[in-house]
Amino acid sequence: MSQKIFYWSPFFSKVGTVTSVINSARAIQRYSNKKYEVCIIDSIGEWQTLDKELIKGLNFIKIYSFPIYNFLPKGGFIKSRISQVIIFFYSLFNLFKIIKKEKPNFLIANLITSLPIFLSLIIQKDCRIILRISGLPKLHFVRRFFWKIFSSKIYKVTTPTLATCDFLKKLKIFDISKIRILRDPIISISEINFKKKELINNKTISKNNTIISIGRLTRQKNFELLLEAFNDISLKEPKLNLVIIGEGELKIKLQNKIKKLFLSDKVFLLGYQSNVYKFLNNAKCFVLSSLWEDPGFVIVEAAACNLPVISSNCPNGPIEILDHNKNGYLFDNNNKEDLVKVFFSFLNNSSKNNLNKIIKAKKTSNLFSHYRHFKEISNLIEES
Repeated sequence: MSQKIFYWSPFFSKVGTVTSVINSARAIQRYSNKKYEVCIIDSIGEWQTLDKELIKGLNFIKIYSFPIYNFLPKGGFIKSRISQVIIFFYSLFNLFKIIKKEKPNFLIANLITSLPIFLSLIIQKDCRIILRISGLPKLHFVRRFFWKIFSSKIYKVTTPTLATCDFLKKLKIFDISKIRILRDPIISISEINFKKKELINNKTISKNNTIISIGRLTRQKNFELLLEAFNDISLKEPKLNLVIIGEGELKIKLQNKIKKLFLSDKVFLLGYQSNVYKFLNNAKCFVLSSLWEDPGFVIVEAAACNLPVISSNCPNGPIEILDHNKNGYLFDNNNKEDLVKVFFSFLNNSSKNNLNKIIKAKKTSNLFSHYRHFKEISNLIEES
């Protein structure tokens, strides 16, 4: 009889964890030979807002009587916290009821994890809770206290990077034996090889002159710093252009900054793109300017496309993925001058040295493949 694995990952913005959950569920379906039955819990109608092709073939369990996703406040710290409280109380009874009815063997909790952790007090015998920490956690007093109280009820705690794994172990909130590294399922080699061949209808983008960056237009991604650095870079390399892919609340602010720096003919905000691989396959290098990343999905995607990577040394993923400059180029976090300096180091480096970094980064990216993720998560489950 197959074991049931349920995913709990309510969201109100399209963050990287959403893609990770989809890829994780799909990887288990593909590689487990029907050993596991996988379902994603749709708590407020959020999963029905995604592109149908993106979630095609996945199983969902709707636990709501009325979808409230479109009515939740979105954007900013305060609004997001209000939405989290609403989701908690709106889904409390519904989640408990579906667990009692379906009796999943495992519940993998991503994002708003307080609800399944709270329910662990009364569902411990029905299913094991796996706390999936998706990034470097902000450990304020409330979260630390909450985790400490419920730590004995949680079956396993997983982190996307070794650095975050070590960070949690040092805190001694959870039993060290429960903490595991579980890398995100970011890339599918077959998907990349297919999608990168798609043509781009934009003559300004080419391997000779295009710097590319990808991410939500938020404070975390620090695109303002990238624009300022590119402004300095373009003074010496006027033929270069910058392409930024992504949507977000800072779009208008970034557009105004581009105009202020007189870069409208060199910087292009392309918005959300369903296929980023065709852009990565037609660029000179990839730059990540984030203030924090864990692990840094776009670095892995760029490395898998054989694209040189320049990244901030922000906590926690980039240093690990780029292996302290062995697999790419790191600059001091939030330091415009160092970004410019490192960019020209890349530009002036020999083709042989750049190729060596590309090859090493490509090998590291394989750690984040769908199949590798399946092996790691199945090993974790089999420990039970």
